[in-house]
Amino acid sequence: MILALLIALQPVVANGHSFTCTPIRVWDGDGPVWCREGPRVRLAGIAAREVDGTCRPGHPCLQASAEQAKAALVGLLGGTRRTAREGHAIVAGPTLRCTSRGGARGDRTAALCMLPDGRDLSCEMLRTRTVARWASFDREGRLTRC
Repeated sequence: MILALLIALQPVVANGHSFTCTPIRVWDGDGPVWCREGPRVRLAGIAAREVDGTCRPGHPCLQASAEQAKAALVGLLGGTRRTAREGHAIVAGPTLRCTSRGGARGDRTAALCMLPDGRDLSCEMLRTRTVARWASFDREGRLTRC
């Protein structure tokens, strides 16, 4: 409970700032990913179905289910340790190196994150074919080169 309160009080990481994220919880295929260090990360440049299976108007939408996208992200972060009663996957993921792209609705930080072996997490999610590139949030076309 105290950890959840501390995480909720964390501000959005300023655009352009680098930070580490050791994943402890995952909500869905594009985040948020709760970091032990505080931030809640929304993976920049990609979109997954909402947990209820819908796609919001104006968002890219693939046929892959929300569960498939979440499972793919959790798999890249070391697998589920257990599931919290509200539906979060509890993970003990590897520490990521992230760069903020600023706020992402509410108290989430949009970020580009790299796995310890140097792979881009958003690119890896695109390779699973469970998420779509969201061109509006990848204006420089970085994810077209995945």
